[in-house]
Amino acid sequence: MSERQLKQGILTAPQASAAASTAAQATEAAAATPAIELRGVVKEFRSRGETVAAVRDVSVAIAEGEFFSLLGPSGCGKTTTMRMIAGFEEPTRGTVYLHGADVTLTPPHQRDVNMVFQSYALFPHMNVFDNVAFGLRRKKTPKSEVTGRVTEILAVVGLDGFARRRPKEMSGGQQQRVALARALVNRPRALLLDEPLGALDLKLRQSMQIELKRIQREVGITFVYVTHDQGEALTMSDRIAVMNAGVIEQLASPRDIYEHPRTRFVAGFIGTSNLLAGPVSRVTGTEAVIELGEGERIIVPGADVAPGDELEITVRPEKITLTTGPGADPAACALRGTVTEAVYLGTSTNYNVTTSSGAEVVVFTQNSSAATAQGLVPQRGDTVWLHWDPANSYAIGSTE
Repeated sequence: MSERQLKQGILTAPQASAAASTAAQATEAAAATPAIELRGVVKEFRSRGETVAAVRDVSVAIAEGEFFSLLGPSGCGKTTTMRMIAGFEEPTRGTVYLHGADVTLTPPHQRDVNMVFQSYALFPHMNVFDNVAFGLRRKKTPKSEVTGRVTEILAVVGLDGFARRRPKEMSGGQQQRVALARALVNRPRALLLDEPLGALDLKLRQSMQIELKRIQREVGITFVYVTHDQGEALTMSDRIAVMNAGVIEQLASPRDIYEHPRTRFVAGFIGTSNLLAGPVSRVTGTEAVIELGEGERIIVPGADVAPGDELEITVRPEKITLTTGPGADPAACALRGTVTEAVYLGTSTNYNVTTSSGAEVVVFTQNSSAATAQGLVPQRGDTVWLHWDPANSYAIGSTE
């Protein structure tokens, strides 16, 4: 039932249709198989006679060609999770799959993945070309192929013309690119990156974030990226797993995690978020209303609550506007407060406002010429009103 037989008319129409269907199903199944999958993975360590769980029942599937980030504070289990994918740590329980194959007990050198660390570990006595070619030469790759592949990958990472330089003659960002090229030249099916930009200064780190995403898109390899930097994860990732105390608290796209944090931890860890709470005064249709004073209200759409229930919501600082009066729109959220701090940051000003109920709220406003012309530039001690669209009130749960 080969394509040649089909072209020669050897297959009947039903046979041809069946063959095509089988091929399509095989292609679809291959596309559906995750590049990396963890099922019920647990990692425990013994410390001073006690069992410490570093990773607790983590299950996640990472798609082929995805830029996936493990994000969380120090000690949350993200690096341990990556080390189990790489094979440097063995799960206490659970299973690790690479492209559908169980590799839980497979040693690192037999897994088709490479890893890039924060310390680049370049050979100082070798030039860039030899550093990148090192792995290929150990595999006894033909010389002509080594030259072609190294030249190709140096172009991808933007290091044309740097082949003969030594690491000490290069900047930190350039050295990071060499380390990346060395990992990619072996054409792994997945690349694991453990905080590779941590040693760079802020401006270089920001530019390298864009470069990493470009490189990943160009080579089409699955990237798994470990970081504690929220900005890095939001900038580069297709999806983010936010980890805390060994568990994944939320797994979603950057936009969903930022706009709709599922837990109090996620809301506080990703960017800046205002947490407000109060008892539900009434429920109108699909909206819950928290009334806090004369003309003050928080409206929360889609909350499954009843009057009297305590409700906690989050609203991002840039979603809030400041005015001098309560406003006339009863369908908008409104709170009264006093400005306790105003910090000018050039393009924007950050305000700290204490509401009449005692809550601390942060507001980011753009320093537009229109706002200045209207005199909407509050100072410390001014009484202001905070307004936002109820669509930006997001009810969250608590992990406590």
